[in-house]
Amino acid sequence: MTPSPERPARRAATKKATDVTTTFDPQSATIAVVTYNRSALLTRLLESIERMDPRPGHVVIVDNASSDDTTEVVEGFRSRLGSEIVYQRLDENTGGSGGFSEGMRLAYELGSEWIWLMDDDVEVLPDGLAAMGRWTPRFQSIQGRRYDYDGSEFYWQYRVSVPLGIPIPFAPAGFDESGYREMNSGCFEGMFIHRDIVRRIGLPDPRFFIYWDDTVYGYLASIITRSAIVDEFVLQRTREIRQWDMGTRHLNASSDMYRYYIMRNRGIMKHYYAAHGDYRPVRFAIGTAATFAKEIIRLAAVERRVTRKGWGNLWRGMRDGWRLAHDKAFEVMPALEEA
Repeated sequence: MTPSPERPARRAATKKATDVTTTFDPQSATIAVVTYNRSALLTRLLESIERMDPRPGHVVIVDNASSDDTTEVVEGFRSRLGSEIVYQRLDENTGGSGGFSEGMRLAYELGSEWIWLMDDDVEVLPDGLAAMGRWTPRFQSIQGRRYDYDGSEFYWQYRVSVPLGIPIPFAPAGFDESGYREMNSGCFEGMFIHRDIVRRIGLPDPRFFIYWDDTVYGYLASIITRSAIVDEFVLQRTREIRQWDMGTRHLNASSDMYRYYIMRNRGIMKHYYAAHGDYRPVRFAIGTAATFAKEIIRLAAVERRVTRKGWGNLWRGMRDGWRLAHDKAFEVMPALEEA
């Protein structure tokens, strides 16, 4: 699909119209959490929300069919948070993608002006909501910063090469006096987004299951509004992940399931880029090859094992991704309402 000559001007005009919002009201915000069999981590997160000042109006918890005591943990916090809890236990594990799609839907239907997404393996810093709120007059898609498990600064690759469909690893880590950098990606571990953007781009696509879902959602947001990562530390990871430390950058350990979806979901990503005139077949294929190579490096350098199963999941994911990319019946997620 070739973009029409008027597309860039239309995008620019749309962004200008959505850059200014009203005064931030913490009660208008909802924290939406996705959890799965990690009640101890969820407890730490809910305790951190209890310590927040200010707190959000609602806390939505989407439980991906946990088999532990997650339900009992949630019930124990109902009278403690000072925020209304909405708890939704799903009948099956829909992955992070399905969980965040459901969490976004519930938060939107509550009438939330701002929706703050996060996994269960983080804590919110006490002034986190206030820090994010300071940026709401300027942006409608915002990403705060987070500390890693050991207290070090976590670097998130906030810029994506759209033609390649991969993060840009050398995007600057530092901030200038403006206190923000424009981004064209997203991360569901901390995405802070206005309901108007959600209305116009629709819910996150649950078909991803895991991986690339937030990258694509952030890309969609950046098409219609200026998106920014801001120099505000608002979260801290509470789960240690084995990683290869490369200084500012790092490479986390993964799993065979992740390896499959990293490759498979590029087929879904292709459809979203094509729908917005940004799909370039040759360059996207190069990005897919680079993704495959990165996963081999991850196996060798971080997990120190290149197994037949690891290879097999990568190849199987690439095969299924090719099939998805060529599925003519595939449709991207619709807007929630007519703009």
